Amino acid sequence: MTWPHWAYVAMLAFCLAGTLPLVPAFGLSVLRQPRRLLLTIALAGTPFLLWDLYATHAGHWWFDEDQTLPPRVAGLPLEEIGFFVVIPIVSVLTFEAVTVARRRGLRGGER
Repeated sequence: MTWPHWAYVAMLAFCLAGTLPLVPAFGLSVLRQPRRLLLTIALAGTPFLLWDLYATHAGHWWFDEDQTLPPRVAGLPLEEIGFFVVIPIVSVLTFEAVTVARRRGLRGGER
């Protein structure tokens, strides 16, 4: 496998690396509430995952095998399934951090 196969994985890792530091920086409790987080991931990700399955099987789009890892689940690369886990987590962390910052009165550049 060459570097391009890892491009999607790298993008997901970059998204997590950019938002996980928000947990200690803002004292977020999101990761200490696993059932709530899993429910959020399931509710946010499932409709999009189902749409993705439909669209790929119908031929509306596809995944470049040169830019994804070989394993597939129901025709989807593992990274695509990971996308529907990572992006809801990133979204929740970002939303919670903004909520805490607003509550604390932090605005652009203020500390």
